[in-house]
Amino acid sequence: MTSATTTLVQLKLSLLRNGLRQSAGRRAAYIASAVITLLFAALQLLGLILLRGNAHADAVIVVLVAVLALGWAVMPLFFPGGDETLDPTRLVMLPLRPQPLVRALLAASLVGTGPLFTVCMLTGSVIAVARGAAAYVVGVVAVVLALLVCVALARAVATANIRLLTSRKGRDLAVLSGLVIAVGAQVVHFGAQRLGSAGLGQLEPAADVLRWVPPASALGAVDAASEGSYGIAVAQLALTALALAALVVVWARHLNRLMTSPDESTLPTMSETAVRDRSSTGMARLLPGGRTGTAMERSLRYVWRDPKTKAAWVTSLAIGLIVPVFNALQGTGSIYFACFAAGMLGILMYNQFGQDTSAFWMVAMTISSTRDAYVELRARAFALLVITLPYATLVTVLTTAMLGDWPRLPEALGLSFALLGAMLATGAWTSARFPYSIPQEGYKNVAPGQVGLAWIAIFGGMVAAALLCAPVIVLTILLNTSADGDTWSRLLLPVGAAYGAALTYLGLRLAAPRTAQRLPEILTAVSKG
Repeated sequence: MTSATTTLVQLKLSLLRNGLRQSAGRRAAYIASAVITLLFAALQLLGLILLRGNAHADAVIVVLVAVLALGWAVMPLFFPGGDETLDPTRLVMLPLRPQPLVRALLAASLVGTGPLFTVCMLTGSVIAVARGAAAYVVGVVAVVLALLVCVALARAVATANIRLLTSRKGRDLAVLSGLVIAVGAQVVHFGAQRLGSAGLGQLEPAADVLRWVPPASALGAVDAASEGSYGIAVAQLALTALALAALVVVWARHLNRLMTSPDESTLPTMSETAVRDRSSTGMARLLPGGRTGTAMERSLRYVWRDPKTKAAWVTSLAIGLIVPVFNALQGTGSIYFACFAAGMLGILMYNQFGQDTSAFWMVAMTISSTRDAYVELRARAFALLVITLPYATLVTVLTTAMLGDWPRLPEALGLSFALLGAMLATGAWTSARFPYSIPQEGYKNVAPGQVGLAWIAIFGGMVAAALLCAPVIVLTILLNTSADGDTWSRLLLPVGAAYGAALTYLGLRLAAPRTAQRLPEILTAVSKG
């Protein structure tokens, strides 16, 4: 009789093979991603091999394996649909016991480019620190244990949260991926600069702790065996094996509960019902009356409830803060980097109607004149300003405080407000002239066939906004180069604010008639997703 492990592994291979047969585009995308992953893995392997003989190689590989394990743990939370073949809820109706199913799923999880990439990283780590036959023997065991811990950790996390992740509310968790990627990229950049200037020895304190944390402890055992500390090596391997056993037990427990307990995630609670029954919120009562307040509330609700809109806001808020703050921390920043906050949030004005998708027809039914279009665009701009103005001000003040450059705070705020006004103006115009659809499912932000429109709208609008800001930029440069510029530079705050407000007003006025005239074309464009 064929075992469950063999059956699930064959099923995984069959599903991958049949999925690639569905279309040439899907096959090309999978092959391209696999080639890029393997190429990156080969480069990482070569880099780790070249690290051999370095005095701090052990610290590097211990920290590297710990970060690798962290990636395995969090990826199921941010990309729950990345491996649908291993969703245990698909097996609920089958007569399978948890323990054999855990073994089968663990074996099936080892099929794919992710485990192969991990094996390459672990193998390179062993080569970097192993010295002597005993160390290589320990290294073989360490690679197997570390790989199994990474896979079991990912599966345990996914199984414990699978019903949350497959629900509509749970998919909102994926919006944090943009924040994690943005923060992670800056942290890696900051860390690389620190290591480049201070050396790899900076990793030693962290490595001393992580070498006793599985699965990094398995690679710590290789270094211990190389030093002849066989007792420590055995203890670190045993710690990794114990962690693997604990993860399997936790995984099996969650799997048993998932296979035998009813799904109550779709049953509304009394508190949820009460929340839905409330007719208004405090936010709604603070907004102006009429169409302006209604449109503002709709836009702000999109920010809170729509996954794609929320993802765009989270990413923009994160990058707008990270760029000036991290540059200030490195001592290479400038107060003008605070304009990133206004710039990143100003981009959100572009393609205002695309975020409505097919629901835009309800808005279009209420627009019968240029005046209606102007009020609609103005309300959307006001909704963006409710968040953007205080946020841009806060980031500018924080950057100024970190740099200690308080005399330049007025001109930095003036530039930020002018840039924001320019982007609101160009964003309103491009929303009417180059609308495109945002697919609600998947991770694409532009519908197929509309990529060119998106590029024109965003990058063309940004170039136009930069040109519109040229007078304020030139004035700032002139005041900074003049003898009595410090006295007059304080006027850049009211000048920039007034200039930005004027640009916003003119942009909305110019975009309103085009919006009213092109309603059918806009509705067609934004409904394609």
